[in-house]
Amino acid sequence: MTQSVVVQVGQCGNQVGCRFWDLALREHAHVNKKGVYDEALSSFFRNVEPRRSGEGVSSSVGGRIQQLKARAVLVDMEEGVVNEILQGPLREVFDSTQLLTDVSGSGNNWAVGHMTYGSAYREQIVEKLRKAAEHCDCLQCFFLIHSMGGGTGSGLGTRVLSLLEEEFPDVCRIVASIYPSAEDDVITSPYNSVLAMRELTEHAHCVLPVENQSLVDIVNKIKHMSYGGKPGAVIKRESTIISGQGGLSGAEKPFDDMNNIVANLLLNITSSARFEGSLNMDLNEIAMNLVPFPGLHYLVPSLTPLYTLADVSVPSRSLDQMFSDAFSKDHQLMRADPRHSLYLACALMVRGNVQVSDLRRNIERLKPSLPFVSWNQEGWKTGLCSVPPVGHSHSLLALANNTCVKPTFMELRERFSKLYRKKAHLHHYLNVDGMEQGIFSEALHSLSSLIEEYDHLDATKGTLMPDAPRLSIAT
Repeated sequence: MTQSVVVQVGQCGNQVGCRFWDLALREHAHVNKKGVYDEALSSFFRNVEPRRSGEGVSSSVGGRIQQLKARAVLVDMEEGVVNEILQGPLREVFDSTQLLTDVSGSGNNWAVGHMTYGSAYREQIVEKLRKAAEHCDCLQCFFLIHSMGGGTGSGLGTRVLSLLEEEFPDVCRIVASIYPSAEDDVITSPYNSVLAMRELTEHAHCVLPVENQSLVDIVNKIKHMSYGGKPGAVIKRESTIISGQGGLSGAEKPFDDMNNIVANLLLNITSSARFEGSLNMDLNEIAMNLVPFPGLHYLVPSLTPLYTLADVSVPSRSLDQMFSDAFSKDHQLMRADPRHSLYLACALMVRGNVQVSDLRRNIERLKPSLPFVSWNQEGWKTGLCSVPPVGHSHSLLALANNTCVKPTFMELRERFSKLYRKKAHLHHYLNVDGMEQGIFSEALHSLSSLIEEYDHLDATKGTLMPDAPRLSIAT
């Protein structure tokens, strides 16, 4: 069995990460009712001896859980969120030696996070990453969770990413990046995002871009079902939307509903690593099969269902409906419509009692309406995990390497350019040791080159050729 380590950086990264651990513990408890420490749990948790009698999840012996510790490294240059975690219901899940905080924060400045804190805490971060890796028998993947708009998430988050490449060059690096909306209240978020984009393009194996605005739209649609929406569709008022019941989180907090969607994305992408299945997909296979060109590794995620039946009283979706949902714009975690853009490759990760024949049938049904590049018409990667999410019979995560990410990147470039043309707020960055104006130009050039590569691919869409006829062998 392989193991993975989750690295949470910044306020957003730690809040999303905690929702992931909360929901993961619930899933494992639902499946593993006897509390035995098994291979499924070992993929993201390690079992340690309790420090005192009775401490931990269980003090039993003989293969039973002693005390679970998440395979995680938590980093934030403001201590508020991490302190809240240490005082909350998940406090025993995290190893206190794997937490790193400061008190002043990065002030929404990528350069402070990347240059100042990245240099000051480099050795401590590397030590914690190595320690987390040493606890793994077979380290398969690092998950990095961060936001793009702030200073610590974008700056220090991408510095951690480059350290992962230096220290563990052969271990897969998958990054969940939360992109700011156009109405973001951080004025410098376009600078931070574009500077971070260059690092993601150079150092990540795969990036799962998630837009804040898309999360807001999804949550609003779900809440609308509670207030005069479809007949018979009701959300339990004051419930933590999408999280279901029985979690450790307690009362709902701001952004919990949005964070839960991202946490569910991570639950689904890691399901094959955590549970058995008839067609398991290794995490490193995602990059191997979905990234045909270096740098074009931005995989648009879509998820269905987006809520649990504990929250929403609606009839469950049939499997075929869920496949259709996964390719509709309403279920994308970016504001994009992949059906009108070009696919380079696509992964379908299905959970529940689903047969390979169901997968093949739906792929054949959908293929005519999904424009793939001519040289990769069979560019599908599939995974089947037998354990469904709590409260559902099955679920589906689609990861599309699709040119539909281009408009989001173009909008980001435009917002960056509006500030950069006026040199607005630039002095805050240039006052940081090690930061030069040329880094801005290089980051803008990197983003423009990425957009240009997607342009070249889009230009081939009109020249898609049908499959060449097969040779007929005379008999």
